[in-house]
Amino acid sequence: NALYNQGKYAEAIDIYESILDKGMHSSELYFNLGNANYKLNNIAPSIYYYEKSLLLNPNDKEVKNNLAFAQNMTIDDIEQVPEVGLSKLFKNIVNRASVNTWAYISVSGVFLFVILFLTYHFSQATSNKRSAFIVSLLAIMVSIITFFMALKKDEFERNYQPAIAFAEEIKVKTEPNQRSEESLRLHEGTKVQVIDTLNNWKKIKLANGSTGWVIASDIKNIKDF
Repeated sequence: NALYNQGKYAEAIDIYESILDKGMHSSELYFNLGNANYKLNNIAPSIYYYEKSLLLNPNDKEVKNNLAFAQNMTIDDIEQVPEVGLSKLFKNIVNRASVNTWAYISVSGVFLFVILFLTYHFSQATSNKRSAFIVSLLAIMVSIITFFMALKKDEFERNYQPAIAFAEEIKVKTEPNQRSEESLRLHEGTKVQVIDTLNNWKKIKLANGSTGWVIASDIKNIKDF
């Protein structure tokens, strides 16, 4: 940090990266790396490290703000296709909690169901039996629904494989080989989604829905820690 404050950004980056080499990381460390690279106009690394910082701390407004500045340096202007209707609503609901949170709610629902079922079974009063039966049904329904939510959240996280283009210019191919037709070109700093892998090729999807194949070494997966 002292090197960064002295304007010695390259030297600061070397020290920050040496920490990563020791197997330690944090949202703050990636944020500092993003800042240092941004000062040197290193487009792809600055975006890459800001994105990694956000993965560990999704609600950090300062990281989001700096990421927006870094993204303004990119060449590609790819318009995102907005999600609408029930699909968007469902994803928003699922993403409100983590896999573990949904799982905890589901397990709690099962425990509550067992307790209420036992209350129903051993209770002598008709009103108590009726109340225990109704609430136990609600508890098991909540448990089933939240279990499904946990599965979908896990699926979303496994399928979410964001990456940043690191090559200055990338030729996106229609097939995973150099002889195939070129569909478009990307430039450093552009964010993509990896949807398939074949040998040393990655199939990517852009925010506008376009897909294609790129050489694996031309991009870096943000979720690689």
